[in-house]
Amino acid sequence: MKNLEPISRKFKTSLGMEIAVDLWGPPSEKSVLLLHGGGQTRHSWGSTAKRLVSVGAHAVTLDLRGHGNSNWSRESEYELGHFSQDIAVILEKLRLRPALVGASLGGLVGMFLEGRLRPNSVSSLVLVDIVPNMNVGGAERVKDFMLKHAKTGFSSLEEVADVLSIYNPYRKNSNDLEGLKKNLRKRGERWFWHWDPSFISSERDQRNPDMRNPKLLNDVMGEIDIPVLLVRGKMSDLVTEVEAQQFLQMYPKASFVDVSGAGHMVAGDKNDVFTDEVIKFLNQVWA
Repeated sequence: MKNLEPISRKFKTSLGMEIAVDLWGPPSEKSVLLLHGGGQTRHSWGSTAKRLVSVGAHAVTLDLRGHGNSNWSRESEYELGHFSQDIAVILEKLRLRPALVGASLGGLVGMFLEGRLRPNSVSSLVLVDIVPNMNVGGAERVKDFMLKHAKTGFSSLEEVADVLSIYNPYRKNSNDLEGLKKNLRKRGERWFWHWDPSFISSERDQRNPDMRNPKLLNDVMGEIDIPVLLVRGKMSDLVTEVEAQQFLQMYPKASFVDVSGAGHMVAGDKNDVFTDEVIKFLNQVWA
């Protein structure tokens, strides 16, 4: 499966966005939609998608609006309703009711899609280091990191690697500078993140306030009646042990996994362990 390559397509949604989608493996009754976190792209899921195909699943990865090769919103329309509507249209076109694995922003989109916009869209939900009552300090640290170089960019790929290693000390520094290009764009002589800076700035100035509204997110989560797994990075400062336990008390039917040696970016920090746990959960759901 190492050499497996996806089929890449573009889908136009009802909101006028063109969304880049990768389809991994042949069609299967076992389908999984993988939604990346804010500031990432569909390429974050390559290793996990290949593993899912190896166990007989069909995997779908995509770039959320404002990210990667999908359209950026001219009006900075980056509320959960906008993201979720895009996903609902794509699932309808693909005729899928998949398991949804969502990291950070992707998990919030999964919550909103299933709990508010279109119930029964997905068969199960894996929340990757995200809960409605996230740690405020941890969330602000993530946003600070995302905005710090959004407008100025980087002079080289080596600088990008150095910045990432400072932000995320739990992950072994990669020598794969070419791999970094999947999350970057080159303009002139400088490299820039492959996402729309207004995605974060619009949230901070409260044009898109829903992602910082724990009451809304808990109301949405409370409407979800499918199997749920919370995967937390044990070193995460966005979902600390306090927030994780609070989530499990509020939603006692949810399953929980703590991944040692991982921070907020669980799938990247400890991909093998993360994917093992996701497959174990999905096999129980599919049984």
